[in-house]
Amino acid sequence: MIIFGPLLVLVGIGFFCWLLFTLAVFALPFFVGLTVGIWAFHTGAGVLGGILVGIVAGGATFGIGQFALGFIPWTWLRLLIILLFVAPATVAGYSATHGIAQMAMPSTTWQMIFSVIGAIAVSVTAFVRFAGMTAPGPAGQGMVRG
Repeated sequence: MIIFGPLLVLVGIGFFCWLLFTLAVFALPFFVGLTVGIWAFHTGAGVLGGILVGIVAGGATFGIGQFALGFIPWTWLRLLIILLFVAPATVAGYSATHGIAQMAMPSTTWQMIFSVIGAIAVSVTAFVRFAGMTAPGPAGQGMVRG
């Protein structure tokens, strides 16, 4: 039994880290959906109406971001849009890593160091994943002909 405890803790931490890296791209749409859904609930839409409005707002945020990345030709503006999506992922990565670090170690200095490392790792992962979602260039570019 003593062997399975630490093993399960490592598996649990690994699962939550995988989940964090996978869902980091959706931090901005989730935040927008949650905020708009709560606003709709408080203005009288009810629980179901708030949930539906939140889902539509989050989906629209993600869709607008993808549409903008697909049709904006300027690299600097595309980078700005990607950074707009990566910033909330950075905050989420910092917060998640800090929560895990607080449970694992008593030193505040090491908690901050691991939190910053976690934020950087989540930021890079979200940047790469979101940049990879962009539409490919015009047909025929970058293809090897042989």
